[in-house]
Amino acid sequence: MGSKEMTHGDFLYKLTHAKAAMTSVTLIPGETTYGFSHQLANELHLNETVLYTNFIRFGPYKEGSLVPDTYNLPIGIEEKDLVIHLLRSSALRHKAWAKKIFGTYNKKKWQKYLIIASVIQKEAANKKEMPIVASVIYNRLKKRMKLQMDGTLNYGKYSHQKVTAKRIRSDTSHYNTYKHRGLPSLAVCNVELAAIKAAIFPAKTDYLYFMKSKKGTHDFSRYYSTHLRNIRSATKGNK
Repeated sequence: MGSKEMTHGDFLYKLTHAKAAMTSVTLIPGETTYGFSHQLANELHLNETVLYTNFIRFGPYKEGSLVPDTYNLPIGIEEKDLVIHLLRSSALRHKAWAKKIFGTYNKKKWQKYLIIASVIQKEAANKKEMPIVASVIYNRLKKRMKLQMDGTLNYGKYSHQKVTAKRIRSDTSHYNTYKHRGLPSLAVCNVELAAIKAAIFPAKTDYLYFMKSKKGTHDFSRYYSTHLRNIRSATKGNK
């Protein structure tokens, strides 16, 4: 409105044409909707429970509906309006990506790729690795092997928790790919386009295993014996 005196007409004009004060929020790829709800609540001073409940209520999928990105949001926006805005924006982008790749949008088909992409997002050290991680997922599924990937257990509130042997034994959810064969029935997290492309266009490899190296990237292998050597190499000197 400014600080100078104005006529009644000028006041009404500015009141009806003023734009809302905005703030930006960055949602990082690989985070769960539970995690995003916590972040948004803290940064925008909103109710975390109300946010998460609305994401589950209005989202096309219980997980993986959001497109991680930087969003400009009006200060003072309420929980339901924020959720609907983010979900609508994300849905438009998901549909645009699907139509660009496939020529059409099939919700069920797209969700399957989102599930695979979410595992890739959790497991890959960088974008370059994503198609290779995707190839391991498809190769193991083809051979009816359990995925046995820690990233699938980083769902919901467990997004940033280290996966332990105890956790693997105790978790009975569909996310536990050490116990259950095949993919989880829902995405593990919200993903970026690079992970989706990797799920749709995986690299062609014979790899069945991968192990994080001391460099922070992964060593991929076809044979279990090679995988064991990679494990020994990565853990050597850690005791």
